[in-house]
Amino acid sequence: MDSISSDKILGSKNGAIGTLTFNYPEKHNAMSPEMAQAAAAVINDFAADPAVRVVILRGAGTKAFVSGGDISKYEKNRATPEQIEAYNKMSSGFRDALTNIAKPTIAMIRGWCLGGGLAIALRCDMRICSEDAQFSVPAARLGIGYAAESLGQLIELCGPSVAKEILFTARRYTAYEAHRIGLVNHVVQAGVLEAFVQQYADTIADNAPLAIVAAKHVINEYVKDAGTRNQALADQAVADCFASQDYVEGRRAFMEKRKPVWTGK
Repeated sequence: MDSISSDKILGSKNGAIGTLTFNYPEKHNAMSPEMAQAAAAVINDFAADPAVRVVILRGAGTKAFVSGGDISKYEKNRATPEQIEAYNKMSSGFRDALTNIAKPTIAMIRGWCLGGGLAIALRCDMRICSEDAQFSVPAARLGIGYAAESLGQLIELCGPSVAKEILFTARRYTAYEAHRIGLVNHVVQAGVLEAFVQQYADTIADNAPLAIVAAKHVINEYVKDAGTRNQALADQAVADCFASQDYVEGRRAFMEKRKPVWTGK
């Protein structure tokens, strides 16, 4: 198992699976801009490594995925408009890296997934949580406003009315409520969460990498407004599938009744 580690952000590779761990359990994995920068480096490394086919994000310990921003540092670095701009700039690299990585991403959520932590989870392709997970956007309790870029995925998943309820009430949602409103894909018992997510990631990694990339690009572009879609990117991803060695391998493996050996080429 290869590792790419900093103090509070851990990156590891095990076969085709890359795992990013938010490693600040004493503060419920609250995020700082420095952690965001380290997390961006891990995601970019996974993106550049052809051996990595699926990425899992998780929190250290059992109490939280990410409990939000590190509020204890807000007085120092989010007190003035200039500080807020600098804070957002430091954090944007991770948001962009997570949004733009072409490989499938899974948020494995146990415990608290609050505020900025939920924003991270929403930027993943799928969210799988334990029964003891809790979700909230407590911005209204802190006087914080979120721009459209931060709320877009929430609105798309849950619809505008539910998104308003989440933001207006700032209340905690249970795992099963989160599943009902579309925030998460699956809810499982805490004791089997890791095994379930690992099996899910392995299932994805066993499929043709270029086909997965094409599906991600096509879906991501389709949900955008027509005027902002990068249709050329989606079309090229589909064309790459049909021009690939893997397409030939997939047909041959089917005819020969064997498991295909994918190369991502």
